[in-house]
Amino acid sequence: MAKQQSILPAEQWESFDIQTEELLVNMGPQHPSTHGVLRLVLRTRGETVLELTPFIGYLHRCAEKIGENVSAQQWIPYTDRLDYLAAMNMNLGWALTVEKLLGMTVPERGRHLRVALVELDRIASHLVAVGTYALDLGNFTPFMYCFREREKILNLFEQISGARLTFSFIVAGGVRADAPAGWVEACREFLDQLPTTLSQVHHLLSTNAIFVRRTAGIGVLTKELAIGYGCSGPVLRASGVQWDLRRHGEPIYTSLYEDYHFEIAAPNPSGRYPPAEELPLPPPEAVVGDCWHRYFVRMYEIHQAAKLVRQALEKYEDSGGPVGSPIKHTHKLPKGEAYLETECPRGQMGFFVVGRDSPVPWRVRARSSSFCNLSVLPELCRGAFIADVPAILGSLDIVLGEVDR
Repeated sequence: MAKQQSILPAEQWESFDIQTEELLVNMGPQHPSTHGVLRLVLRTRGETVLELTPFIGYLHRCAEKIGENVSAQQWIPYTDRLDYLAAMNMNLGWALTVEKLLGMTVPERGRHLRVALVELDRIASHLVAVGTYALDLGNFTPFMYCFREREKILNLFEQISGARLTFSFIVAGGVRADAPAGWVEACREFLDQLPTTLSQVHHLLSTNAIFVRRTAGIGVLTKELAIGYGCSGPVLRASGVQWDLRRHGEPIYTSLYEDYHFEIAAPNPSGRYPPAEELPLPPPEAVVGDCWHRYFVRMYEIHQAAKLVRQALEKYEDSGGPVGSPIKHTHKLPKGEAYLETECPRGQMGFFVVGRDSPVPWRVRARSSSFCNLSVLPELCRGAFIADVPAILGSLDIVLGEVDR
């Protein structure tokens, strides 16, 4: 954590007898830095946070209980609204869980189309994370650049699914429809111009002296603490843990990425990342597990996701046959249970379903990555400055839709 600079010599400062009282400060649930309806109660002394308590429970959507009153296929639109910034990834997680229970497989062409869609959504989600994080810390220009690129991805999603935010496109059995004519070429055009914007964002943030001072060495999350709190995704990998379910998950999920090549975005103990020519080196002030690394892991994953989309498009074009077809709403789930976790932009999102020889599941549950990542916030903010709280919270990149599900 960066030390507070004093305008007085140390011996003169120590001569003052300044008495300060503890104060409770509310941040949210309507606050520009809370990224949704989240209330943070800070117990402070002066500018120092002594204790922070997050309060959730402002959405009350009961998504899991709704899943126990509709068919498995009818619940797909509700998964869109868990992590609404990565709806394709939510669709995929639930679809794979249902397919695991049913013992289904998706044709090769559908598999590659799924990979292209979820990795495009990973890019779109991380662009929101990076853009809003820059805005939290007072830098407006990267926000505009990131959202401009995200709009291009949403245009691609609109062409293939008819929607721009909640898609319900990846379903149990495959996808809703094949890609329209010209869609693959439009994707490649987007990927060709994306590096230019990313280099601009790196220039404005990754090596920006002000941004580095606001993030480097702030909110350090050790590897042991991250594992102990069940953190996952970029929050875990930024602490140096080489864990990505696309490589280390269950076979039904890792088989999607079979024959795909990508690097896991995690720094080594010295703070260096796997070689990538287009990426700058970490600043010397950065510490593995701090806010800067949590930001940079997402930037690294954008580059890797773009490479995965290119591979998926090539494999999709080379594959023949169907992309699969959705199961019917009346399709019965057999007696039994299935649980599966997938690597979503915010971490490991797990779905659990119990069948009872009926189209309607007996039990539906979701394990939220944002919920676990948010739980470590009090540890990171203890002893920090009040001004560091938005930087630490923003680096976790939570979505309250999956926290308060």
